[in-house]
Amino acid sequence: MAEVEIISVSKAFGKTQALSDLSLTVGDGEFVALLGPTGAGKTTALRLIAGLEQPDRGSIRIDGRDVTGDAPADRDVAFVFQQYSLYPHLTVFENMAFSLRAPTRRVAEADIRAKVQEVARLLHIETKLDNKATQLSGGQMQRVAIGRALVRSPSIYLMDEPLSSLDAKLRGELRLELKRIQVELGATILYVTHDQTEAMTMASRIGVIEGGRLMQIGSPREIYENPINAHVAARLGQPMINLLPAALFAGVPDGAETIGARTEHLTIARDGGDVSAIVKRVEHLGDQSHLHLDLAGRPVVTLADPEAAFGAGDMVSLRLNKPLFFDAKGERVAA
Repeated sequence: MAEVEIISVSKAFGKTQALSDLSLTVGDGEFVALLGPTGAGKTTALRLIAGLEQPDRGSIRIDGRDVTGDAPADRDVAFVFQQYSLYPHLTVFENMAFSLRAPTRRVAEADIRAKVQEVARLLHIETKLDNKATQLSGGQMQRVAIGRALVRSPSIYLMDEPLSSLDAKLRGELRLELKRIQVELGATILYVTHDQTEAMTMASRIGVIEGGRLMQIGSPREIYENPINAHVAARLGQPMINLLPAALFAGVPDGAETIGARTEHLTIARDGGDVSAIVKRVEHLGDQSHLHLDLAGRPVVTLADPEAAFGAGDMVSLRLNKPLFFDAKGERVAA
């Protein structure tokens, strides 16, 4: 594994600016997630590191070596794509061994077999090695795609939303497997996703990217608790943070135009709070309930104890508890 640096990189496709002055370091053995919506520039960043695209400005270094002008084959990276991209006529073993049999690698056949079997055990697909790729489930095919990268032991693994095409149950299972394998191998991973749960549960650091710009990077806890602006605050949290006019509440700091209230920032009671709201809808989710409220014409979503018998039309009272504050431009204001 090796440290990877993106230094002041910009990339445009015609009139579309995909990345603007992006600087990011992925430390040796670190799991970094780039979190952002479609079109934010996440995949472009991966393709630039892999050498599939060339930057307009800036440079890329792997293990201290400038690889900006190097061909993809000379960069020692492994790419896991969103789609499985397996060879359907080959077995699982042959798919995973394919990259090790490249003429430039010259790996002994005994070493190839040992490495493929070792990675297959890590991914729990050791009983499927003789199956054709077309005989696998979606989850198994994605494990093979990940395994094909893992057998390489490259400087860095680049992963482009590899779990997004799976159903929710499989995504949950593979999140745990992928994090376990990363820890066991000490692998360096740059993982891009639009799924906040993937970023929060797997990454040691999260970079929030929007419009080709890295807005903030830090640990999941740092990003969640101390977002630098309202956009970053809205990327993490379920239900999504409520952004409310500061004028609805008393005692806000100078310069605050918007209050960011997550579920833990709101205390719900029948009465005695700071403001009143009307329950519009209740979503019962078993261990908790989502309360959809109307606060002076503004929608608010928060959590409530399922034992609390709130129903549509009820009047409730809300009290703020150490919320976030933002100015007119959405930048953070100190409490």
